[in-house]
Amino acid sequence: MDELSGVYAVAGRHGVAAGGVRELVGGVANRVYLLGDDLVLRVPRTAEFESDLRKEVQVIPGARLLGVRTPAVVEYDESQALIDAPYAVMERVHGTELADDARPVNGSGPAGSGGDGLWGELGVQLARVHRMAPSAVDGVPDDDGGDPWRIVDELAQRGILDRAAADEFGGWFRRLAGRFDREAPYVLLHGDVAPQNLLVDETGGFAALIDWGDASWGPRGMEFAKLRLEQVAAILPSYRAAAAADDPGRGRRPGPATESATADHEPIRFAEGELEAAALWFHLCWGLAGLGQAAPRPEYRHWTAPPAARLLGALRFFAGAPSSPWAGLG
Repeated sequence: MDELSGVYAVAGRHGVAAGGVRELVGGVANRVYLLGDDLVLRVPRTAEFESDLRKEVQVIPGARLLGVRTPAVVEYDESQALIDAPYAVMERVHGTELADDARPVNGSGPAGSGGDGLWGELGVQLARVHRMAPSAVDGVPDDDGGDPWRIVDELAQRGILDRAAADEFGGWFRRLAGRFDREAPYVLLHGDVAPQNLLVDETGGFAALIDWGDASWGPRGMEFAKLRLEQVAAILPSYRAAAAADDPGRGRRPGPATESATADHEPIRFAEGELEAAALWFHLCWGLAGLGQAAPRPEYRHWTAPPAARLLGALRFFAGAPSSPWAGLG
């Protein structure tokens, strides 16, 4: 059976006629089809992405138990009886990707400029994600985010950085390392918190966090490396408050399932500048790694695709005279 016939068969299983099926453009890892108005079918493009879909199916139920707004998994099938690949049918959240949304976002002025509203709610959502207990999910790898000193040395050896610049970056990382605990226990990371994975509603408010294919266990500061620093600065106040709260899923009824998802959690209170230093660490680390890319990828639409994007973003952020504690980290 060809894939499209299989897609129609899956749609029929959920009461959707062939005329109600529409493929969406884009998506690096999955082909995506709308099944009517309320369901989405995702099929990995190649075998290398199958494990990412399986990972999503493992993570999403626990995240939803914690009150994270993300589409529910309706069906997961890897039998290949209808489609020659694993597939997942998920609820559809009616919203617009932030990457494609040019309207002002709720409570934050021009899109991406910060404030409460969208970014404040995202901070709460990410704090919930980071409360996930290791016992609640299987099949999620560890990721330390890379060694910045190794990256700096390699760039110097290749002549991309001169030795003076390499020494300056090395000193910057040493100063940041003194501001946060690099040995802190790993947390569950969504792994791809970026505009294309944030859905906003008709008012510009937060609607859902989607696409968990890059989920991993890692340092919490790494979660903020795919957003602009201006956005990170708007997120962290609500993240800090939610991480220190006792209720892991505001508005969720507590019960055995929720307790098992957060079995290892205790409220966390961060030192002044700790979260900011951790986030900046990964912006700089990944920004430098971008300089060493073999070639630019202009076909990619995310803001970090240009090799120098993160470093230029950090330069713009600090040139804007950010408030404390950011001002002391530059």
